[in-house]
Amino acid sequence: MLGIRLEPELEKKLDDLAHKTGRSKSYYAREAIRSFLEEREDYLKALAVLEKNETPISLKELGKRLGLEG
Repeated sequence: MLGIRLEPELEKKLDDLAHKTGRSKSYYAREAIRSFLEEREDYLKALAVLEKNETPISLKELGKRLGLEG
């Protein structure tokens, strides 16, 4: 269970969206949190890779290494 306070403008937008689509505000809050967490996780994984200071390779080189190019 999670309770959050939203700015009035954001609350209004959420209310409007829920009413127009027949979905609940909780549905959209869950989807927004899920999306944020997935994007944040991807960002943090990418940042960890960059922090390793490994030499980057091109997409073409990656294809060769994976045997996708002849």
